[in-house]
Amino acid sequence: MVTVPRLVVAAPSSGSGKTTVATGLMAAFAARGLRVSPHKVGPDYIDPGYHALATGRPGRNLDPWLTSEDLVARLFLHGAEGADIAVVEGVMGLYDGAAGLGPSDSAGGGDYASTAHVATLLDAPVVLVVDASAAAGRSVAALVHGFRSFGTVRVGGVVLNRLGSDGHERMCREAVEDLGLPVLGALRRADDAATPSRHLGLIPAAERNAEAVDTVRRLGELVAASCDLDAVLALARQAPKLDAVPWDPSEAVPEKHPGRPRIAVAGGPAFTFGYAENEELLEAAGAEVVRFDPLQDEGLPEGTRGVVVGGGFPEVYAAQLSSNEPLRQELAAFAEASRPVYAECAGLLYLAEELDGAPMCGVLNGAKAAMAPRLALGYRAAVAVADSVVARAGERVHGHEFHRTVTVPDRGETAAWQWSASGPVGFVRGDCVASYLHLHWAGSPWFASRMVAACL
Repeated sequence: MVTVPRLVVAAPSSGSGKTTVATGLMAAFAARGLRVSPHKVGPDYIDPGYHALATGRPGRNLDPWLTSEDLVARLFLHGAEGADIAVVEGVMGLYDGAAGLGPSDSAGGGDYASTAHVATLLDAPVVLVVDASAAAGRSVAALVHGFRSFGTVRVGGVVLNRLGSDGHERMCREAVEDLGLPVLGALRRADDAATPSRHLGLIPAAERNAEAVDTVRRLGELVAASCDLDAVLALARQAPKLDAVPWDPSEAVPEKHPGRPRIAVAGGPAFTFGYAENEELLEAAGAEVVRFDPLQDEGLPEGTRGVVVGGGFPEVYAAQLSSNEPLRQELAAFAEASRPVYAECAGLLYLAEELDGAPMCGVLNGAKAAMAPRLALGYRAAVAVADSVVARAGERVHGHEFHRTVTVPDRGETAAWQWSASGPVGFVRGDCVASYLHLHWAGSPWFASRMVAACL
């Protein structure tokens, strides 16, 4: 039994201000000297980057579809080790589950993988963020009452967002408090604290550098000035002990290998998507994990035996990636020599022949990628079509897809995966596997053991 003060920041719908409040709370508590553990419900990669800036700890995702229901509390405790408080940012509306995340092959219905589902698995109180910009007091109270009474989660307090005046705040505050719920904060409209967006959502923190640090600082100041932090902390401390054992990557991997092969993981502004647990599993399986930046580094780290290229925004940096010809050629030769390469989404685009007409690595002969008019988004129950460095033909995994590009392969390429909403997708070419499928390896830890074994 482990005690971690914790709360979940949720909202009736997307766009209500969850990220503003959650990131602001993290930054405000960190500024007080508390050790804050940041978490995000669902497969989102971008919000955890801002959470990490606010807290100085890796932002971690909690997703029962990508991992399992049994792992949610264990992964939470792993990330929250030594923390004074944990703040979990929700996804979409409080009760929106896997079916709400675009076309889905999920077996779970209703609120499965929703913020409410994760809050229940964590036995955590919920802070409901309500956008009051277009409603008066009693309508706001009616909305809050509905969300509090609809399910089984405990709504412990409300943060009113985008209020227009003192009178507007007073009406909304009194109406909510008449329900017997505390108003923990009241934020005015604050466009100067907004985070810029583009085609896949917020611009990642790693692309904004000092500007992102300043945004997080201002969010912390805004929330500290507008919320009762003592009351929020008291609510978090009401969370009971969790009857779970912290997840341990060294126990999760089915096999450890000697030799410490060096596995290079792409990073930098173009490749910002990845789950911290994936690298922890590689290290637990015996690898030495090092970073390289395809925008800056003209070669792979010395001694590299395997390469992982995760998600991100190579389409934004296509010209710069293309201009780094020495690295492109080295990576192509590395793959041609049957060295292990694992790539997801952005990695697929980088390994293609070209991206929006700009030459890429050419590892996937003839594959051409380009921006598309529509977003591909959803959970995927995928089956491996062929053996690869991480999977065996016929194995089933849970992942997600999130991109606005299309990749057209040459005929004759071996596919990596298939799911019900598609034909065969991705590529297996020698010891290289690349596809649009994002995977959280805590749900399939044998991937790490196999990747390390292939690098020996």
